[in-house]
Amino acid sequence: MPVESEALVMQQLLLYFFTFLILIISYGKNPDKTRLALKKAWRSFENILPQFIGVILLVGVVMAVMDPLTIGQLLGDQSGWSGVVLASVVGAVTLIPGFVAFPTAALLLEGGAGLMQIAAFISSLMMVGIITIPVEVTYFGKQSTLLRNLLAFLFSFVVAMVIGRVVS
Repeated sequence: MPVESEALVMQQLLLYFFTFLILIISYGKNPDKTRLALKKAWRSFENILPQFIGVILLVGVVMAVMDPLTIGQLLGDQSGWSGVVLASVVGAVTLIPGFVAFPTAALLLEGGAGLMQIAAFISSLMMVGIITIPVEVTYFGKQSTLLRNLLAFLFSFVVAMVIGRVVS
C-alpha cells in the first residue's frame, strides 16, 4: 500500500475514533438527546440515500456509455472555454445536493474532465438555481433573483479561471 493511502486510512480511522468518542461523551451527558439526535441523523440518511444512489448510478451509466476520450473532448483541458461554458450551464440547470456533487466531480475528473471545467460545474451547481427560480422569486422578487443568479453564473467563470491559473 502506498504511503499516501496509509496516511489517508490513518486519517479516516482517527476521524471515526474521535467521532465515536464524542458520541460516547454526548451519551454520558444526556442519553435521551443523543438517542434523539441519532434517530434524526438516521432519518436524514434514509432521505438522502435514494438521491445519492440515483445520481451515482446516473454518473456511472454516463461513464460507462461515454469513454474517457469523449468526456475529455467535452469537459477535458483541451475543451477550453467551450468546456467551461458547457460545464457551467449543466451545473446551473442541475439540482444536485453538495454531498452528491463532489463525488460526482471526482468521478468526472477520473473520467478525463479538466479542473477548470469541474470548478465551473461545481460553482454554478452550488450557486445558480435555475430550477429553484420560481421559489426564489416568491421570496426575493424577480429582479433580485435574476441578478443573483446571473452574478453567480458569471462568478463560476471567475472560479474556473482562478483554478486554471493556480493549478496549471
